[in-house]
Amino acid sequence: MRGPSSSHCAASLRIGRMARDLMEGDLKEILIKFDPRGSLATTHHSQGSDMGLIGGFLGWEAYDERLKHYEKAVQDAGIKITIEVKDYNARHPSTYKLTLKNNKETRELTAISTGGGMIEVVEIDGVNVSMAGDYYETLVYTKEKNEEDIRNYLYKNVTADHIIVCKGTDTTFIEIKAQQFLNKEILYQLRSRFKISDIKELNPVLPILSRKGLEVPFITCEEMLTYNKDKNLDLWELAAHYESARGNISTDDVFKKMTHIVRIMKKSILIGLEGTEYKDRILGYQSGCFKTQMGNNRLLDAGILNRMILYTTAMMEIKSSLGVIAAAPTAGACGALPGACIGAADSMGLPEDEITKGMLAAGMIGIFISAHATFSAEVGGCQAECGAASGMAAAALVALGKGNTNQAVGAASMALQNIFGMVCDPVANRVEVPCLGKNVMAATNALSCANMALADFDAVLLLDEVIDAMDKVGKSIPFELRCTALGGLSVTKTSKKIEERLTNS
Repeated sequence: MRGPSSSHCAASLRIGRMARDLMEGDLKEILIKFDPRGSLATTHHSQGSDMGLIGGFLGWEAYDERLKHYEKAVQDAGIKITIEVKDYNARHPSTYKLTLKNNKETRELTAISTGGGMIEVVEIDGVNVSMAGDYYETLVYTKEKNEEDIRNYLYKNVTADHIIVCKGTDTTFIEIKAQQFLNKEILYQLRSRFKISDIKELNPVLPILSRKGLEVPFITCEEMLTYNKDKNLDLWELAAHYESARGNISTDDVFKKMTHIVRIMKKSILIGLEGTEYKDRILGYQSGCFKTQMGNNRLLDAGILNRMILYTTAMMEIKSSLGVIAAAPTAGACGALPGACIGAADSMGLPEDEITKGMLAAGMIGIFISAHATFSAEVGGCQAECGAASGMAAAALVALGKGNTNQAVGAASMALQNIFGMVCDPVANRVEVPCLGKNVMAATNALSCANMALADFDAVLLLDEVIDAMDKVGKSIPFELRCTALGGLSVTKTSKKIEERLTNS
């Protein structure tokens, strides 16, 4: 993806893509509403929600080069965009309420960003739904009360994972979740047999689809350790087992896909080290200064850590200049995990396969966090982003150090224990300060906890317990300190001066 924030940029782009499909690619006017009590009212422009939404409306991918020039592109497309901050009692801090118009119709779509680029469409045309972008979605709108007849026909004639009657006050449609869209003959038969006002097709926006009967071997750390009792697998191997079941692909394909992600990360770091420029940001080319001082032996001897700091900084600079990064686990926390894992591996002279194993181990910790807590700073503060990244990185470093699964899990537990209560208060509403420092701290914490685990320090608390507590602590952080730019460092005099300067430049 490109952009400073996955929960703003990548998520909003996916929401925009689904909105575009709802209008069959024909968009003339769009009203975007943000609730004043949520995070987007104050951050939608500076953290990239506007960019992501418009990219989605135009049908782009999250890594598209054109995203840097989204404002001109939407003008050229002749789409009128209006943004309102209005109280509509949004239940989630990252809620997008869209009214979509063209010359033929007006429709509404409400969606939320759930963290790390993940989304959920929660309402279409006043009807409650639940769409994560992980199915081919067909919506069959009815003209009269014939929805049960249509559903019965579909049950008999189509292969679908779920067929759901969705009813609102004025609108009813049948939602069909499937591995592909209905064929043309079925669509023709539906229109011929029943009074149907419209049929809409929404493409999936996630790379891996869900499916009926989907089962994974474990979804908690305790379940994973039980699964592993008679197998004695390393954490990266257990991650491959999980992803194989989740994605219905071979473990070899899982390894290849993660290697591809590792190469994206390595390329981002290399480009970052060459220097980056972007007008709308606070920090300049700091990794260059760090690299120079490392080369001149002007830094304190921190061994492997200095390279980790260098790589973390380079990755954050790429992110802030709208270069391509992998949100791992998020864009705001994209530096800590690759900076720690790739930086350590390069210092140790390890091959690419070892980095891939480390990233798979990290990913397994990430699965547990995403399933039982959150990656969203809007929901759980920065402990949900840089904190999660630190726990993931600790497991990755244990994998690089040839530690066992129990040690990797222990390292993650200790790392997460150390970050409870970390708030999200970006200076000048940009994801740079103190985000860079928190990413470096996350990597540093990960290294310390990895070595503690490799030395068989006792983590005391089970990882599942820590993640559960982490979720509760995150939700208790005041909303002013959860990526709203309404508290902490965000409201200092210096922050406001920088924000004014960047806004007027």
